[in-house]
Amino acid sequence: MSANRLILHGGAGNISFGLSREQEISNVLKSIIKKTYSVLQEKGARQAVIYGVKLLEDYPIFNAGTGSKIQADGVSRMSAAIMDNSDNIFSAVVNVEDIQYPIDLAELLASQNNKVLAGEKATEFARTNGFPFYNPITEERLAQFNKNQKGKTGTVGIVALDSKGIICAGTSTGGTGGEIPGRVSDSSTVAGNYVSQSAGITMTGIGEDIVNIAAAPRVITMTDSGFTLENAVSELMKQAEYQNGQFGLIAIDKSGNMQTAQSTKNLYYASFDGTVLRMFDDNDFSDG
Repeated sequence: MSANRLILHGGAGNISFGLSREQEISNVLKSIIKKTYSVLQEKGARQAVIYGVKLLEDYPIFNAGTGSKIQADGVSRMSAAIMDNSDNIFSAVVNVEDIQYPIDLAELLASQNNKVLAGEKATEFARTNGFPFYNPITEERLAQFNKNQKGKTGTVGIVALDSKGIICAGTSTGGTGGEIPGRVSDSSTVAGNYVSQSAGITMTGIGEDIVNIAAAPRVITMTDSGFTLENAVSELMKQAEYQNGQFGLIAIDKSGNMQTAQSTKNLYYASFDGTVLRMFDDNDFSDG
């Protein structure tokens, strides 16, 4: 039997806008990971990932779901993906508009013959399947757009391992802000979200850099071949340094080992093994 493990992130790069915002991120991640871990124990890895990503999508400080950034034409378009190793099926939605939970649409697509949908037809499919209209643009994001404040990063993601040995990874993003309408991020591709029997990983950072080196499957291919997760991640980060790639990652292997890595200034993450909670701000907390 495997031990339950959970790790999540709220993005990478310089998104904190000061210490007060970093403390807010820390508090929110701490709350979300505890709630999500309970679901992991009760319902398994996939349901925990969906539940936790939706909590992250709901919190407007993060760039996913509510609070998603706005593309150059004034429209917010969101992408999400999910995959687990029970069936190794990857499903994703790309540039969907006006729904509350993109991860739910990615999950629905896992049961369809066509696993990835994009753009207007993805939004149309969502409406046909009961997703109501929801405007994800917040006043803060609109103000940033009007001031032409453009970012380069922004994603949320979770990797979970449950007691049955199922590993699941889910990722959701609102893009970079100000990008060419229709730009496709890594989050809705296997470059940014991937799982096998050996490990699972989700990426965050500059999507083009992640896609350029096929980051997530590069790590998983190595763990499938016998590399430890630590060594596989180390090799990826060497490649990131060589190509000046700007990104971060969280990952779990089948033995419950958890890894984070980053080439960006920050990676806002939390991990929990049922006893010890580890945070991006380097504090450890016990459950007792």
